[in-house]
Amino acid sequence: MATRSLSQETTATAATPTRVRHSVLWFVCILSMITYLDRVALASAAGDVVKALDLDSVADLKWAFTAFALAYALFEVPTGWMGDMFGPRKALLRIVLWWSVFTVLTAAAGLKFGPVTLGLGFLIVVRLLFGIGEAGAYPNITRALHNWLPLQERGRGQGTVWFFGKLMGGLTPFLWTLLVVGTTYTPALFGWRTAFCVFGVIGVIWCITFARKFRDQPEQHPGVNAEELEYIHRNRAAVKESHSGVPWKRIVTDWNFLALCLMYSAQAYGWYFNITYLPQFLEKHYGMPNSSLLGALYKGGPLLAGALGCLFGGMITDSIIRRTGDRKRARRLCGWVGHSICVLCFLIAPVAPNAFIFFLAVSLAALCTDLTLPSAWATCQDIGGRFAGTIGAFMNMGAGLAGALAGWVTGSVLERSVMNHAVSLGVEVKALTTEQANAALLHGYHMNFYSFAALYVVAFLCWFKIDPTRPIDPATAPD
Repeated sequence: MATRSLSQETTATAATPTRVRHSVLWFVCILSMITYLDRVALASAAGDVVKALDLDSVADLKWAFTAFALAYALFEVPTGWMGDMFGPRKALLRIVLWWSVFTVLTAAAGLKFGPVTLGLGFLIVVRLLFGIGEAGAYPNITRALHNWLPLQERGRGQGTVWFFGKLMGGLTPFLWTLLVVGTTYTPALFGWRTAFCVFGVIGVIWCITFARKFRDQPEQHPGVNAEELEYIHRNRAAVKESHSGVPWKRIVTDWNFLALCLMYSAQAYGWYFNITYLPQFLEKHYGMPNSSLLGALYKGGPLLAGALGCLFGGMITDSIIRRTGDRKRARRLCGWVGHSICVLCFLIAPVAPNAFIFFLAVSLAALCTDLTLPSAWATCQDIGGRFAGTIGAFMNMGAGLAGALAGWVTGSVLERSVMNHAVSLGVEVKALTTEQANAALLHGYHMNFYSFAALYVVAFLCWFKIDPTRPIDPATAPD
């Protein structure tokens, strides 16, 4: 066998694309995990927080849940625009540092300083500011992936990001049980307040590493060679990146884009149940305490299932594109299949005969909801082009508003159900026995499940109007 010369080996090595884009993907995947760790932690800590604030039930936390979702929604567009204008690096550093501070401050809820008690009002303000801080994380992740990933890897990239986020969301109840509550075999390592402080520090560590390693454009990174640059930009339009001229009117009047936003909002309404009221529902109605690892599985299971949905959804949509070249079919198929199954799951949930069947129903619904996420976020890149961050921010704003509405409506329906039950018995709400109160709450939960099913029907229908081949700015059509 002939021996290769040094010059031949050097040429072959130089012709191999570097893989810096993969390290970028890992950075944003870790960020996705931190976002879910911090946002799901309050649901896991709900029992402790209710006691610390001397509240009657988890329904009293509805304004805390709503404050986060509302602020998260309203500040999506400004922070998404920030990423498009100034680059995702600056935007993401501001976002993560801000929310990490308010993650730590969550630990102060219920503390007393002389005559002053940091009560429910304090928690609501902290969650409001936390939502402002976390807003824009996923739009700016989308913008970073738009800059770094080639067209044929976008669906898989989005699926991977959401996979790790939902995975951490699903693992958070386990971590909470092991670290904060303890089990029969292992003691708790620290209290719930310390846990929030630790979670906040993790975000700061991510920022320090990200600031050193990440660059907005692959051209700016010293580790990217010419072959990787060519691979990233293959099949893209030769459109100069601009930091001005966002077509606001065209965005807010584009029916294709509005259908995408409506779909994403409708599916988010029911999904928010998994990170707000689900843990307390399982504790109250199926006897799944925080100290139970099986209970932790049931509480985190929907998000774990959703993680698989994100992964499969990204693989499926990219696979269809590679085989057929049909982006419209690839994006819509996951939406139709996923959201139709979600409707069935939430019709089954109210009549589930036991905790296991209920767990299967909500977990399958979460898997099928998240099966659609890679298609939705890849569509943002498809139709948004260089405005992908702003487009993603609008879409996620709709989801946040739906989540805020869901948090408030779900809690209000539960409160109304308990009140009506007390009136029917001719007693005050506080005079209800535990069994009577739980029965009334169960009826309220069932009403909420039916509303989730109805909105998944809306999401299913929206996919008939969503067309990823129709960009907001026609100049970016091939991109």
